[in-house]
Amino acid sequence: MSEKLAEAALDQLFRTARTYNAFLPKEVSVEQLHALYDLAKFGPTSANSSPMRLVFVTSKEGKEKLKPFLSEGNRAKTLAAPVTAIVANDHTFYEKLPQLFPHADARSWFVDNQVLADITAFRNATLQGAYVIMAARSIGLDCGPMSGFDNAGVDEAFFAGTSIKSNFLINIGYGDASRDLFPRSPRLSFDEACRID
Repeated sequence: MSEKLAEAALDQLFRTARTYNAFLPKEVSVEQLHALYDLAKFGPTSANSSPMRLVFVTSKEGKEKLKPFLSEGNRAKTLAAPVTAIVANDHTFYEKLPQLFPHADARSWFVDNQVLADITAFRNATLQGAYVIMAARSIGLDCGPMSGFDNAGVDEAFFAGTSIKSNFLINIGYGDASRDLFPRSPRLSFDEACRID
């Protein structure tokens, strides 16, 4: 665990990785989606809470169900992407804690405190969504994460009757660098974003 990754791996994960708005007409397999999740699931969360739930929208029917809730600027690229992952938060994630955190009664920390559960669900599922992006990049896929959709509509269409709420979307596939790829935007320097106390 103490070995630095090769420079090419750091490029693929961070330095040359981009947010793609267009994808090549190349299928992403079910096996790849399993491999992606099987990496992402190992990222740390509070008390191993693992509140993220994913819907991988791949079918024409699924995309049509999603379509009415996409903002105009996100609609065409999302419908054309091979996969759109709905990253969502399960706000009763604590029901799985006896399985996920068996060495303590972690369920009791949340079951009567929905405010804490909601904060924990949102924070940790957002972290897990970032792990999904990095896992996808690590297996050779590209991503286009975004907001810009009607969360309430998506929740009704995909999660009605559950405690799951949508967080953000990630288009996944093989990025087409020849189309709609904007120049990389600036990032803050260490001194602008960080301090050491």
